[in-house]
Amino acid sequence: MNDILVVEDNLEMATLLCDFLEADGYSVIHCADGESALTAFEKDGAKLVILDVMLPGLDGFAVCRKIRENANTPIIIVSAKTEKDDKLNGLILGADDYIEKPYDIDILLAKIKGIFTRRYQTEVLSDGYLKIDKSKRIAYRENTRLDLTQKEFDLLLLLAENSGKTLSKDYLFNQIWGFDSFSEPQTLTVHIKWLRQKIEVNPKKPERIVTVWGVGYRYER
Repeated sequence: MNDILVVEDNLEMATLLCDFLEADGYSVIHCADGESALTAFEKDGAKLVILDVMLPGLDGFAVCRKIRENANTPIIIVSAKTEKDDKLNGLILGADDYIEKPYDIDILLAKIKGIFTRRYQTEVLSDGYLKIDKSKRIAYRENTRLDLTQKEFDLLLLLAENSGKTLSKDYLFNQIWGFDSFSEPQTLTVHIKWLRQKIEVNPKKPERIVTVWGVGYRYER
């Protein structure tokens, strides 16, 4: 998974921003249009999306809306569209921040650092029932350590980090097994079954990993 996905059709601006981000130690991928950005996000994911609005083809608002259907990844919109309605639209669609162009690179970098600090430096997720230690890659159910495989842990962590959000089967499969994996999509169903056997009180009537028919799965606290 990349740290940051930059979606910007101005090559000069994108190159400059990517250079600054990489100098700060982030892994970065750049896309110049909305369609390729969604493909890249579905394939490799990202911890943060920096998103222009005025893009060729699918615009930034549509990209933001689509990402929010499956993930709560932080999104910063950077745009020359500075009207109040544009800002409200971006925030309503799920963007975490809306920055006007031209922007101060130091301010943007500070906002990015703040998001990474708040979101990703918390090493333990806990909801009182499950506790997941990300650095040690250990999970507990009511203080009892769970015997999880690597893929089971990765899948549980991804679901828990998106608690309350329905994640599509394609998104889950691509994030855990990879877009180019030789595994069958049915592998996801099998791993969900195994996880339920380990974390649910009654695996036949799951309350934590809930099936959303025709879409995917949602983790409920």
